[in-house]
Amino acid sequence: MKRNKFCLDTNVLIQAWNTYYSMDLAPRYWDILDDMAQKGTVFCTHEVRREIEKVDDALKLWIKKRDYLFRDITEDVQQHVRDVLKAFPRLVDTTKDRSMADPWVIAHAKAEQATVVTKEMVTPAGSKKIKIPDVCDTFGVRCINDFEFVKEVGITFTARRR
Repeated sequence: MKRNKFCLDTNVLIQAWNTYYSMDLAPRYWDILDDMAQKGTVFCTHEVRREIEKVDDALKLWIKKRDYLFRDITEDVQQHVRDVLKAFPRLVDTTKDRSMADPWVIAHAKAEQATVVTKEMVTPAGSKKIKIPDVCDTFGVRCINDFEFVKEVGITFTARRR
């Protein structure tokens, strides 16, 4: 298996935590993510942390104990953010305070030659919205969804009755 790094978007963590990989259904998934973060294979930006911390829930507590999951901003990352926002100024919706982490996720992934993992999908032709996969495609950053990520890193699940 090829060793790669993965930069996780906020929605990958929030949706997994609240639904299909919730702690009561798939606690081992979070153990594996934690292990991968400690090894530097999986990481997030501090902007992702800020987005998660907006809600006072168990995910906020989980990330609070994992500083090693988050990467600091480097000059290289800052330059990539400038390039992303210059090419796609509408990527961030400042009026609704949404998608604030998006340029940082892409920039960190580009700086570390990592793959972006996001729930976002390529924008349909003719749409005015800009999504992470659209920007990644333009900047040559590999982008996959969380199910592709699970398969690629070899995570499997076992079902049993309680």
